[in-house]
Amino acid sequence: MTRDQLEHAIRAACDVSGDTEVWVFGSQAILGEHPDAPKSVCASIEVDIQPKNHPEKVDEVDGALGELSPFNQAFGFYVHGISVAAAMLPPDWQSRVIPVSDAIGTKGKTGWCIEAHDLAASKLAAFREKDRDFVRILLREGLIQGAILRNRTASLSMDEERRTRLIHWIDITLQELG
Repeated sequence: MTRDQLEHAIRAACDVSGDTEVWVFGSQAILGEHPDAPKSVCASIEVDIQPKNHPEKVDEVDGALGELSPFNQAFGFYVHGISVAAAMLPPDWQSRVIPVSDAIGTKGKTGWCIEAHDLAASKLAAFREKDRDFVRILLREGLIQGAILRNRTASLSMDEERRTRLIHWIDITLQELG
């Protein structure tokens, strides 16, 4: 996915939902803070979006713009309409979101993209192989800092054993990356 495609997704999701703002989370939210992020972190053709002021319209967004929709077939990427509550995010994440909005790309609509460290902590909470790979690349490319990721991960609402395992993974990964 490219920044232009992200802007298109924001615009389309706002149009479908009748909203002027959306939450953008999942891996492609990285394009909010890092519009020129390496292709290795922008490989997904899916962007997770929830209308900010009309969260009840996620199913409409998913139906109109989701996988295998005419939108997906026409543009080669799709919008997964899903509740932001599906992601485990650090406290106060909303105060750190990155706005993506302009007169041309989003036509004045705003996509509030999860900040890179919050995004990485959320991905670690899921702990799938693809999520660990994503976080490893963010660290390697210098798009996030280990100490901040450690703090954000430590703040996640989860049991202590799981939190300790995630922090341990961060420490080992940072050592491996040198």
